[in-house]
Amino acid sequence: MNEMKLGNFEETLLLLVGILGDEAYAFRIGEEYEAQTERPTSVGAVHSTLNRLSKKGFLVSEMGSPTSERGGRRKRIYKITAEGQRALELSRDFKLSLWKQFPAFSGKKFKFI
Repeated sequence: MNEMKLGNFEETLLLLVGILGDEAYAFRIGEEYEAQTERPTSVGAVHSTLNRLSKKGFLVSEMGSPTSERGGRRKRIYKITAEGQRALELSRDFKLSLWKQFPAFSGKKFKFI
């Protein structure tokens, strides 16, 4: 079984692949990351993370059709696998569990300093 834990950047990119659907190619994912997080990233960081997620079995990719705006070059389109979906679910459930335990949000008395 593959390691199911995701780093923050991995989790965010995996979610963006799902959000972007047929437009989930590296450059577009990087653009959307910057738009959503208001933080810069490099296409190299996006590529290496997408490759790592693919090796973990969380993503698959296929080459899209050639486009004139890319000079006839094709885009590599990414899609989430069932394992990738499960990794996202585990990550979400873990974080929700932590949020529910945090006293300030669980109804328990909590004193901020």
